[in-house]
Amino acid sequence: MEKDTVKKIVKDAYKKIATSDCGCSCGCNSAKNISKSIGYSEEELKIVGEANLGLGCGNPLAFGKLKEGDIVLDLGSGAGIDAILAGKKVGSKGKVIGVDMTEEMIEKAKENAKNQGIDNVEFLLGEIENLPLKDNSVDTIITNCVINLTPDKAKTFSEAYRVLKQGGRIYLSDIVLLKELTEEQRNNKELISGCVAGALLRDDYLSKIKEAGFKVKVLHENPEISKYQYNGMPLESIMVELTK
Repeated sequence: MEKDTVKKIVKDAYKKIATSDCGCSCGCNSAKNISKSIGYSEEELKIVGEANLGLGCGNPLAFGKLKEGDIVLDLGSGAGIDAILAGKKVGSKGKVIGVDMTEEMIEKAKENAKNQGIDNVEFLLGEIENLPLKDNSVDTIITNCVINLTPDKAKTFSEAYRVLKQGGRIYLSDIVLLKELTEEQRNNKELISGCVAGALLRDDYLSKIKEAGFKVKVLHENPEISKYQYNGMPLESIMVELTK
């Protein structure tokens, strides 16, 4: 499938989610349950309020080592759940930049941050394959179940490497495949926007990270997510620490 077609499918799907009544097609209570099941605490969910749409596949901040004063980039920031939590951690001397390609998600994230009293976060409209940031400009990058949605993952990792300072780290959670999908599944619109059809096989995914220049440390793998979120499809969520 053409890259622009994939982007349009993803953008249309997340525009619909952003403009729905409670933000999540799965329902408000389900969003909370999903987020708790993938590692968000009750306290964190209270902090983020309506920024929780139940769209993640892990909690990068549960593993991420953010320090006060850090400049943090959130790739595919959505409604702002991880950016808001990161903003709390880095404090007034730090800053969080969220990048997302869906205008409606950017607007929702800005509103959510304002409602939660978080004023050290900025949300930019853009593609994570072409980041609107300078070289070596951020201390840490976080990303949650987003890179699988990008049609050019090598470019995404290359861009992340470019903007990250030397010695900086990325904490990412994402979906990887344990078995190849059929061509029909690869072209299914719902599976594309649902974080499945665009996912790579686990080893291919890790290879692309290494090819971008990162040192890779797998922190956690969760094959159980397939049962309660993905109808038993051959996949898992993976939490990885990357170091430049």
